[in-house]
Amino acid sequence: MADGDGLGEAAAAAASPLAPAPGLIPPPGWRERLRAGLAGTGASLWFVAGLGLLYALRVPLRLCENLAAVTVFLNSLTPKFYVALTGTSSLISGLIFIFEWWYFHKHGTSFIEQVSISHLRPLMGGTETSISEPGSPSSNRESETSRHNLSECKVWRNPLNLFRGAEYRRYTWVTGKEPLTYYDMNLSAQDHQTFFTCDTDFLRPSDTVMQKAWRERNPPARIKAAYQALELNNDCATAYVLLAEEEATTIVDAERLFKQALKAGETIYRRSQQCQHQSPQHEAQLRRDTNVLVYIKRRLAMCARKLGRIREAVKIMRDLMKEFPPLTMLNIHENLLESLLELQAYADVQAVLAKYDDISLPKSAAICYTAALLKTRTVSDKFSPETASRRGLSTAEINAVEAIHRAVEFNPHVPKYLLEMKSLILPPEHILKRGDSEAIAYAFFHLQHWKRIEGALNLLQCTWEGTFRMIPYPLEKGHLFYPYPSCTETADRELLPTFHHVSVYPKKELPFFIHFTAGLCSSTAMIALLTHQFPEIMGVFAKAWY
Repeated sequence: MADGDGLGEAAAAAASPLAPAPGLIPPPGWRERLRAGLAGTGASLWFVAGLGLLYALRVPLRLCENLAAVTVFLNSLTPKFYVALTGTSSLISGLIFIFEWWYFHKHGTSFIEQVSISHLRPLMGGTETSISEPGSPSSNRESETSRHNLSECKVWRNPLNLFRGAEYRRYTWVTGKEPLTYYDMNLSAQDHQTFFTCDTDFLRPSDTVMQKAWRERNPPARIKAAYQALELNNDCATAYVLLAEEEATTIVDAERLFKQALKAGETIYRRSQQCQHQSPQHEAQLRRDTNVLVYIKRRLAMCARKLGRIREAVKIMRDLMKEFPPLTMLNIHENLLESLLELQAYADVQAVLAKYDDISLPKSAAICYTAALLKTRTVSDKFSPETASRRGLSTAEINAVEAIHRAVEFNPHVPKYLLEMKSLILPPEHILKRGDSEAIAYAFFHLQHWKRIEGALNLLQCTWEGTFRMIPYPLEKGHLFYPYPSCTETADRELLPTFHHVSVYPKKELPFFIHFTAGLCSSTAMIALLTHQFPEIMGVFAKAWY
């Protein structure tokens, strides 16, 4: 049927005498050509009309007398006036320059340039000169690029996010700083509502209470709602999850609450499995209960990892990946990679990478830098920059360097954290791939693995900056990946706390108007200084200029 419909549409298009050939644009009619000609000569006609009107009104407006009066006024000005004028101009241009500099550092663009493009250009009749047809190759490329940029700047749940009560809140108690931004916590609230609620929550009073709890902005209110849900139903798994995340002040307490949640979650999951085919509502309930169960087991694995029971954590993660293979978007393999690196089970790490470091799968800093670490491990203990410069790089060293370049091109922020050129902070609950937030999340857990391998950081230090010589500049295209997206800085500033200095790549060049205002400020300040020192001479120059 689909083929028949397609042939019918093709035949109808071929039979229509008005349908243009593919890739061709019909020639414009006489009305379009006349409109285009009038638009081109409109500006010249208005200019000539303005000059004619000014000439016709020269007598009523007394232009000659006014021009003579202006000349007399300028000749009568004293040097003090020019000193005050240049000083005021210097002050105003300096204030404009300071504002432009502040606006650029805060928003990454020039205020004057943004206003001129957004507001003044439409008023002056500025329009786009070329408009792509919906089916043209240029429009297809633009739509593909926009879709890619949208996927690149998508915010992801951090697979290794910390516990709010046992880790984030303890950091706040010690330092007085908030490690999580409101934007980050709001994204987590949306995640909780998506994964832990469904349309059948009204059937169970405890789930109705928890549905409100996930929307609460105040942590004490959420905790109070979780206890209310447990009073209604002692087997409410999501209530235990909330208490483990936010009320527990240690990992041990969190693990205890998650074990209670696991017991309740398994019971509800088995019950939902038996009723899943009765109605679409039951299928939605099964999906929700599956999400709850997977979340609980994953957090239990992370508790075991933090408490030193690493083999137990690895087993839980492997069982999860085997039992729920469709849930690969949760990136449980990144938790598994980190635990295997802690066990120094490098053969198992390579096996995981062989499955997930595929061209058809999305990349991450954990994937790219772990692959670079494994290749670096084979040569780093004997690597020496002096020896390599004399004899050249061996095949294994070339492979290691290429892996480092690949990782750095994917996320250029990571090396400064691994080399401790920039201080680490607690990772956020959400990350932006290829951004500073992902670099912090990776380095926070993997720095110890790089330090454990002798010479790995030394090889990274000697080679990572060579990546930028391989990537063309401006970044119109990448070397191994798509061009680095320009939206990462804005998203990272929302995800990371204000006390952290956000890493920016590539370094933005100063806009034209900042250079212009700096030159204007400098020149007017110099003129003001000269006018103050030599008022008579500068007055003569000013009168000669006028």
